[in-house]
Order: sequence, then structure tokens, then C-alpha cells
Amino acid sequence: MDRKLPSIILRETVATPDIERIGALVAGTGFFSDEEVGIARELVEERLAKGIACGYHFLLAETGRALLGYTCYGPTDDAPWLFDLYWIAVLDSCRGKGIGSALLTATERRVTRMGGTRIHIETSSRPQYLPTRCFYEKHGYRRGAVHKNFYAPGEDRYVYIKDLAPAQPQKAA
Repeated sequence: MDRKLPSIILRETVATPDIERIGALVAGTGFFSDEEVGIARELVEERLAKGIACGYHFLLAETGRALLGYTCYGPTDDAPWLFDLYWIAVLDSCRGKGIGSALLTATERRVTRMGGTRIHIETSSRPQYLPTRCFYEKHGYRRGAVHKNFYAPGEDRYVYIKDLAPAQPQKAA
């Protein structure tokens, strides 16, 4: 497999065309239901309608005109230092090329700059999510809570947690 990382640009703003682009990306992974694809689209719509006040932040990885992957994250209502990673998805043809890792690392840096010191990620216990769970663990996330039969009978919810180092103040030049 070619692991060459394409030249990517990371973009934090979303625009109206991203509703369809993110919906298509999420649908194309084969991991998410139609309802979940709709939710991914709705979060972009909410960000466009309410701006930063909605609490959803995005990071999109692009090359040329192609959307290769994205994250959606934000602070929780529980504590300003606690963030949820709601979505991370990478174009199927780009998996294994470092795009997910680049997005996750860049998202963690942004969370830290926003005052976050912990990230939570929820995922399913279904066998198809084993590579996803391994990806999180490879990046220093530890499995915290397990909620039995959360999504459906026999399908548990795993909560992964990573503590981030607090942002260091910038030194004056």
C-alpha cells in the first residue's frame, strides 16, 4: 500500500458546499447509517447558522478540490476543559495514508489552544469498528467507560479518553 501523504491543506471554516461534501464523505465510509449521515450534515448547517456559538468546530483536510477527511469537535456542557470529538472520518481511498493521524493531531492542538485538557471519543463495539478503536489507542487514547447494549442489544458504547498537556504560554520574541 502506498503510504505517501498527499499535500493537504487544513481548513477550519465551513461553507455551504461542505454540507454535501461532508455528507458524501461520511456516507462513503460505509460505517454510518443514513440517520448518522444526516446528523453530520446538520452539524455543518448549525455551524453555518449560529457560528461559533453553536459549539461545533471543524477541521477539514483537503487537496485541490477534494475533501479527504474532517473532524468535528467541541467543548462539553460539563466543563470548559473537556472536549468531545464528535466526528473523524477519512475518505475510504485515503485510509492508511496518515490523513486521520494528521487530522487528529491538529485537532488536539486546537483543543489545547482553546483551553481543553481532555478529549472524549465515543464509538461502537461492533467488529467493523475494531480498526477505529485501534487507531484511537495508537494515538494515546485509553478506553474508559463501556456502556453495555447502548446502541442496540449486543452493541456497546466505548468511551475513549486522552488527557492533553495544557497549552504553554507563547514566549515573547
